Order: sequence, then C-alpha cells, then structure tokens
Amino acid sequence: MSDIENHITNHEHQEHLKALTGGGKMPMSRRTLLKGFTAGGFAAAASPVLAQAITTPSDGLEEGRVFVDVGDDDMFAYRAYPKGKKNAPVILVVPEIFGVHAYLEDVCRRFAQAGFYALAPEIFFRHSEPGQYATVAAILENVIAKMDDKQVMADLDKCVEFAGTEGADVKKLAVTGFCWGGRITWLYAAHQPAVKAGVAWYGRLVGSKTELTPAHPVDVASQLKAPVLGLYGSEDSSIPLDTVVQMRKALAAADNNPFAKASSITVFDKAQHGFHADYRPTYNSTAAKQAYNQALEFLRGKNLI
Repeated sequence: MSDIENHITNHEHQEHLKALTGGGKMPMSRRTLLKGFTAGGFAAAASPVLAQAITTPSDGLEEGRVFVDVGDDDMFAYRAYPKGKKNAPVILVVPEIFGVHAYLEDVCRRFAQAGFYALAPEIFFRHSEPGQYATVAAILENVIAKMDDKQVMADLDKCVEFAGTEGADVKKLAVTGFCWGGRITWLYAAHQPAVKAGVAWYGRLVGSKTELTPAHPVDVASQLKAPVLGLYGSEDSSIPLDTVVQMRKALAAADNNPFAKASSITVFDKAQHGFHADYRPTYNSTAAKQAYNQALEFLRGKNLI
C-alpha cells in the first residue's frame, strides 16, 4: 500500500463515498483513491467470508496497487509479479462482480508465484465501486447493468499497454476471469489478437443482446483469436449445463477457426458457481485445485510459462 493510501482515514473514506454517490464533488486525487475502496479486504456483498480463505504469501514478489491510464481517467488495479524477473508473461485477471478485493489480489499472487505478471483491474470504476454495496442485487443494479462491453475491451487493452511499461512481455499475453470476468475472458479472446490463451471460470455463455452487451461467448466462438479453456461446475444454478452444450456446439461449428477447435470446456462434478472462490460457501477445494492445475497446464502448453 502506498504512503498516500496509508494516510487515508475512515472519515475521509466516508467523504469519498458521499461524493461518489452524488453528495459532493471529489477531486481527482481522492476519486482515484476510492477506486481501491476494497483493496486488501473483501467486498461487503461477498459476506460472510469463511475462515478457509487462502492467503498466498508475497515472498519473492513485487506486488501492490497501481493506477492505469485509460485515456480519460486512471483505473485502479492490483498487480503482482516475480521480483527481479524481466519480460514476465502477462495474465489479466478479470474480477467477479465484487471487483478487486482480497480474493482477486490473492489470485494474482498465485499466478505471480507461477511466473506471471498478473494484473487485476478495477474494471467497474467508471460507474461505481462494488465494495460499497451490501448486496449482490445492489451491485447488479448499480454497476453491472451499466457496463459497456466495448468500453471494457478498450480498458483491458490499456491494461496490456501498462504491463508493457513495467517491463512485462505483452507478446506472451493471457487472460482469465471469474463469473462476470469469465464471460469477459471469452469476449476478450475474440477481441485482442495479442492474446495467446484464455481461461474462463464459470462465465455466462448466453444471454439477451443489448446495446451495452451486443454479443455473448456463444456468439463469438468463430471469432476467437486464441484458444480458451472453460472451467464450469455441474451444479451451477446460474449457468445451466444446456448453455455449456450450446457453447461446445458453437466451438465445434467454427470449422475454419483453429482457436475455436483448440478450445474446450471442463465441467467439474458436484461443483457450484464460484467453486474456486475459497472465501465463499460454494468453495469446492477438490474442484478448485484440479481446475487451477488444469489452467496452469493449459497455459504452459501455450508456451506462456
């Protein structure tokens, strides 16, 4: 945590929150700091946080919070990478609806321990800070419903540029994401030609098309610019298995796309939505470990680590 962040008081946090929600004007320096509202802790709506939550040590890592210039603003992000390692491969870690909180930071450290420059962007910052809301319903209404896929793609592109300025090897680029971020993983693999591989964790595959969300993974299977490994649960009530079947069929139907052919989806038995989220009741340690090992093997197979 920076010296500036260390001196933010609880009173100041309340002033920032008031300004963000329309109760006053927030200077740029204060507004950008608020984008890290949940930094180091868990989002309120993610409660209760279970004692089983994993903490990955930062030994041997350079890690911390940074701000990514996205053109019209600065976006908060957390990144971790092996200390002293030049040209580390890059992996973007796209968050769940809860934003960049303790779990996402820990996932970044796990990938960094495996050799990656891992960066998790607070991708929701243009609309609000998910960490301030007490319920999932409030996050969906005030944040997720306002997200623009086109803008998300552009902001992730800026994250790749930022990684390059820190000495990471953007020619070795991967993307992974959980829940909301899992859907984005499929979309970004169809958007960014530099991506070499994607790992999508229980991301929605189908849905209604709107101005803000004009396409879903099943619609872009033939446009993939990199192979994607999908990791899903058989007991996921929010992602019915018939939608997984639809996605598999869409990948198989993309005859002229080698990346679609190289993509696959693994469904883990008795695993629910969020089975990798070790701080939540849906955590399934067996599935989580198997899936993470499969993800690393997949990424190694693409010569990323």
